[in-house]
This record gives sequence, C-alpha cells and structure tokens, in this order.
Amino acid sequence: MANLKITLIRGFAGKTAVQKANAQSLGLRKIGQTVIREDTPVYRGMIDKIRHMVTVEEAD
Repeated sequence: MANLKITLIRGFAGKTAVQKANAQSLGLRKIGQTVIREDTPVYRGMIDKIRHMVTVEEAD
C-alpha cells in the first residue's frame, strides 16, 4: 500500500480543538515535523480536515 509524507506547515494558534486533535492524532506536534502514514481513507479524512495546515506528498 502507498504511503503519505505529511508535514505540518502552520501552527495551532487560532485553530479549533478538532483541527488540533486531528493533527496530533496524525503524530504532528511541531511546525516542520514530518510523519509517514499509510494512504487509507481514515488518514485521508483527517488530512482533509486540516489541509490548510499541512502539505502532503507520496512517499516511497
């Protein structure tokens, strides 16, 4: 299965509790932090909720 490389590019200031919880559930805690996650509908939904805060690339 394909993997996604997710990088947090914006902080949590002024964001809702749901957006912050989604980012932290993905494993993102600090600006600039990158995590690798499987490309599943669950992760895609979480990314969609915070798409203005992250960049997403396909990982090898």
